[in-house]
Order: sequence, then structure tokens, then C-alpha cells
Amino acid sequence: MPSEPGKAGEFRREAAQPRMGLGREFWDFLKHNKKWWLLPILLALLILGLLVVLGGTSLAPFIYTIF
Repeated sequence: MPSEPGKAGEFRREAAQPRMGLGREFWDFLKHNKKWWLLPILLALLILGLLVVLGGTSLAPFIYTIF
């Protein structure tokens, strides 16, 4: 099946492509759908999650002095 017409051939070509990672897929979503307002929300959630994780480690006294 060297060249299938229509949607079936397009589907097979796309399925043969290597998979993208989560970060790359999210970046493509932001770029193509013009959802740039999601980026600061995501960064704030990542920073908050990092603070929560590091709050339970030996770095906690250093983090608490920031606030």
C-alpha cells in the first residue's frame, strides 16, 4: 500500500511518526491554539508543587526563610 488515498493513508503516515513527549505536545498545543495565558498558571503550579515537595526534605528550613 504505497499511497493510500484519503484519510486512511494520512492516518497511517501520522501513526508511523515517533511519539512526542508531554512537554513538546503541551508546547504545540499552546502555540497552535494561542492559549498563552495557561503558561503562567502552569509555572505557578509547578513552583508550588516544588515547594511542597522540598518542604518535606532537609531543605525545609531554607525554604521557610524565603517567606
